[in-house]
Amino acid sequence: MTQFDPRTLSSISDEDLLALELDKDLPIDEWMQVEKERGRREERRRREAERARATPPTGSPAAPRPSARERAEEPRIQEALAQLRALFVPGETMGAYAVQRRLFALNHRRLVVCATSGRFISLSRGFFGGYTPTDVRWQDLEDASISAGILGATLTITSLATDDMASRGHVGRTMHIAGLRKEQAQQVYTLCQAQEQAWREKRRVRDLDELRAQSGGVQIGNVPGSAAHLAASDGDPTERLRKAKEMLDGGLITDAEYESIKARVVEGL
Repeated sequence: MTQFDPRTLSSISDEDLLALELDKDLPIDEWMQVEKERGRREERRRREAERARATPPTGSPAAPRPSARERAEEPRIQEALAQLRALFVPGETMGAYAVQRRLFALNHRRLVVCATSGRFISLSRGFFGGYTPTDVRWQDLEDASISAGILGATLTITSLATDDMASRGHVGRTMHIAGLRKEQAQQVYTLCQAQEQAWREKRRVRDLDELRAQSGGVQIGNVPGSAAHLAASDGDPTERLRKAKEMLDGGLITDAEYESIKARVVEGL
């Protein structure tokens, strides 16, 4: 596992940065530094991509070749997938894609969705040409679900309205994409689920620290007043349990955290 070191954070690879970002044991203040570094890299890549589109360099490396499955698709689907790839920022890769069946696109052109290394993208094609993309960054993903029927699968993606702290309950928009090819939709859903689970715990920790800050408690780290401090301190057991119960009743800690504190206190008797 990559070790956190703020002095070398800007020089580590994207893979090591991602490993730190998904490390559930990383303290919230260190995780926020990792998030800032990831945001700086994304912004730098966006600027580089804009410059590349404005002045394409000569001798630039060729775009990744489509997979054999993509090359087997009909020409219009291949064109849509090429449009999807054109939206990728440098370093972004396609994990899985799914195409809407014709039966479910009688009143519109078929949709194509994909799960990349950084987000979920839905691409629709207009009747008179052109494409309209809709994307959800993984850090903004609130929920992903799938419902498979006889003729196709429906993928539902719910995103948050904000990626700021205390984001709990701020549901933004919900996308229902019906009639996707079932096997392809399952592959996209699996990747969405993996990202949802990875980010859910990170958001819960951020929300918890924000609620503590708003209530006058600890904001970050293991200092007096935090759940970790109550579990690890050597003070009066009765007082520690009383404070933990107050934090539970006030919604500052979860039932699982309260039971963990209680078990640690009892073990020290």
